[in-house]
Amino acid sequence: MREARQTPDSRAPGGRPRDAAIDRAILDAALELLDEVGYTRLTVEAVARRAGTGKPAIYRRWSALPDLVLDALTARLGRIGAPSTDCTICDLSDAIKLHVAAFQRMPPETLASLLADCGDDPQRREAFMTALFDPPRAAVGQVLDGALARGDLRTDADRGLLLDLLASLVHYRALFGHAVTSDDEVEQAVHTLLRGVAVDYPKLVELSRKKDGDPQIHHRHA
Repeated sequence: MREARQTPDSRAPGGRPRDAAIDRAILDAALELLDEVGYTRLTVEAVARRAGTGKPAIYRRWSALPDLVLDALTARLGRIGAPSTDCTICDLSDAIKLHVAAFQRMPPETLASLLADCGDDPQRREAFMTALFDPPRAAVGQVLDGALARGDLRTDADRGLLLDLLASLVHYRALFGHAVTSDDEVEQAVHTLLRGVAVDYPKLVELSRKKDGDPQIHHRHA
């Protein structure tokens, strides 16, 4: 049975402060090796060597390799903010593009393998979703909330279902890695969805054209 997930603590056993430089070196080493060899070939030994430290220093901070990788990827993901220009088409497209870009910073095939390793541990699986999938999803959700508050979307639109429809385009390809999601595909997905749930779709298209400053932009989607 696996130990409970353990994340870096600011204090070492005995009350001594942990060395933040070692924490950073370990996370940086893990990310470098993920890019070079991938998740399935990554080992704690290799991370320790690259970081210039020993395995005990890693295990004092993380109880297992998936925990270390999860924190390293979380650091790379960074903070994802929701665009807010009061242009539903623009903001949804930009939020999903940020979503796509976030996962493109992840080493290929790492997400699927890491999720598989976290799958039989409820605590790790929850940490995986909270750290890697929830932040970009929340950004898209904030844009939907703004559109609903402005009255751009029908009142009977299911907010959770809309969010799943938009997020699944990114999540499916990020996990299985079978295709890259282009900006054009993102825009097509947004327009396809809004045709069905917008109160006044042509009005939203016109506003997006004005925001872009080019009357030809989005013309093919109108």
